[in-house]
Amino acid sequence: MAGLAVVSAAGLVADDRVLVGAPVWLKPLKFSLSFVLYGLTLAWLLGRSPARSRTGWWAGTVVAATGTAEMAVIVGQAVRGRRSHFNLATPLDAALFQAMGATIVVLWLATLVIALLQFRRGRGADPAATWAVRLGVLIALAGLALGGLMLAPTPDQQAAAAHGVRDVLGAHSVGVPDGGPGMPLTGWSTTGGDLRIPHFVGMHALQLLPLFLLGLDVLGRRIPRLRAGRTRLGLVLVAAGFLTGLLALVTWQALRGQPLIRPDAATLGALAALLAATALGAYAALRAPARPGDAPTDTTAPPPATPRELTA
Repeated sequence: MAGLAVVSAAGLVADDRVLVGAPVWLKPLKFSLSFVLYGLTLAWLLGRSPARSRTGWWAGTVVAATGTAEMAVIVGQAVRGRRSHFNLATPLDAALFQAMGATIVVLWLATLVIALLQFRRGRGADPAATWAVRLGVLIALAGLALGGLMLAPTPDQQAAAAHGVRDVLGAHSVGVPDGGPGMPLTGWSTTGGDLRIPHFVGMHALQLLPLFLLGLDVLGRRIPRLRAGRTRLGLVLVAAGFLTGLLALVTWQALRGQPLIRPDAATLGALAALLAATALGAYAALRAPARPGDAPTDTTAPPPATPRELTA
């Protein structure tokens, strides 16, 4: 995948073709980088399991195989100058799109297996680190599942299908056509809602919660209170609650056809309520009385890897 990322980057320079408003090699680049980071994350998760298991090995192998299959379709379609997603224009395009849908379902199930393995806690494990991983994987699974919202036909597609035209199914933009004005790098729509945003936010919880815990451990060297196990666990739970609320918020915003960078009063009000609840939760976690033996023997959080889906 890393080599494919280099090839895709070279393609951006050498190939000036544009597809649905973006350079044709941009999607292979983002997906290859995403799969590299996703694979590293899952390898780390399997490595920290209390007991190595054949089930975990097979789940990791399935993730690698399905990721490779999906990338083969994405790169192949880029070479052909065709859309890899939502494309039913020809029997071949439709078959490839359906194959990618099947690989994502299998990848989700394999990730679910890895998530369940994280609930097998080893003796002496740090509760804060354990729950940072568990909740991060669960929120990431929700982010993966939200990608299914992109498969729903748009009103224009439904109208076209009524007249026998069915060459595109689904879209990542809401309220505007795909391929319109977008944000730098991510390409998220600046004129309508974009379902890639909740997909992205959810998947990043897999890395953000362990990173948050790592930050607490660094600060704990100067602030003794943050070394208390009960405090660390409380703050991890608050952070997980914030990410879950943020995931719900950006999903709601996208489904209303609202650009991320142009929130309305309702969105801003919901964000303010989420931030207030998070602040209160953090205050409660910091003020909770310490108990005897509360401080863990090892406050070093395991180093997190980094994300899957940069964009869909």
